[in-house]
Amino acid sequence: MYTRKVFKIKDMAKWTRFETFLFIVIITAVVALYYFFDLAWLKIPWTPLALIGTAVAFVIGFQNNSAYGRIWEARKIWGGITNTSRTFGMYVQDMVNNDYAAEKLPKDILQDEIKTLTYRHIAWMTALRHAMRVSKPWETVMKEKTNKEWSKKLSPPEWNSTVEEDMKPYLSNEDLEYVMSKNNKQTAVLYLQSHHLQSLKEKHIIWEFSFLELESVLQELFTLQGQSERIKNFPYPRQFASLNHYFMWIFVLLLPLAIVPQFAEIGHDISASHATIGALFIWLSIPFYVSVAWVFHTMERIGRTGENPFEGSANDVPISTMARGIEIDLRQNLGEALEDIPKQFPMIYDTQM
Repeated sequence: MYTRKVFKIKDMAKWTRFETFLFIVIITAVVALYYFFDLAWLKIPWTPLALIGTAVAFVIGFQNNSAYGRIWEARKIWGGITNTSRTFGMYVQDMVNNDYAAEKLPKDILQDEIKTLTYRHIAWMTALRHAMRVSKPWETVMKEKTNKEWSKKLSPPEWNSTVEEDMKPYLSNEDLEYVMSKNNKQTAVLYLQSHHLQSLKEKHIIWEFSFLELESVLQELFTLQGQSERIKNFPYPRQFASLNHYFMWIFVLLLPLAIVPQFAEIGHDISASHATIGALFIWLSIPFYVSVAWVFHTMERIGRTGENPFEGSANDVPISTMARGIEIDLRQNLGEALEDIPKQFPMIYDTQM
């Protein structure tokens, strides 16, 4: 949904503040036990913990690479939709004419046919972006507390309207009724486009070669639609995502049992020359632990946030903005006045929707 221009440090700190507070509580409790109850025997050697940390780092890196791959593929698909949409608008305007018609149609009738085809394409994009915003059972990122806070400030337009309301300005009542009766509404719109092109060909309003070119564009739109639906409907494998999440927490919870004894030993050595500093040195393990735990957790969380690029988080592909941009281009090329064309969705906090 969104593309941040700059993700500021203060935003990152606010986004992870609950986990950071939890890390502070965990390490403070462990340090207090060591400091007040002399639990020097309760410790884990660094070697096995380092092996766990290395494994977790590899898995988190794999998850982040895979998540970025899904985001980048989604961005390329919608970039293809942008280019193919402009091609379709150009073809329709140039190929719907009287050049081969037995009975010449008035110019205003031809323009109505061009407008109907163009508006129906806008309806297709509208149906597709609404389909991409439908919540799936495996999309859980927006259920997290801080993400819910962001969603109150930055919600995609599809959450505030229905697909029927958004398609109504672009379809006739008959077409709208037909599309709303289908489960896959974007597919239904493309079927209507093909039927319409076929009827124009039969009237020789579209030359046969032009008809084949336009049908190939519809075929490309079907391909792009299917690719977008594939990313939406096929989640990142849960065996990787869930186990990675558990492994990260195992590492984070075991880490104090290695860091705190290490700082206690260093403090003991310092006590020989600086008794006060040596006695209190163990408390320095708190910021070190919080830093390490925060890095591992935040990287894992970033990977989870990028798994579903149409879910509605601040890191999603801005399909609403892209679809509205295409609509503005198409309607301007139809010769419509600027005041009659919807404005681009506003950026909020430097974020595209």
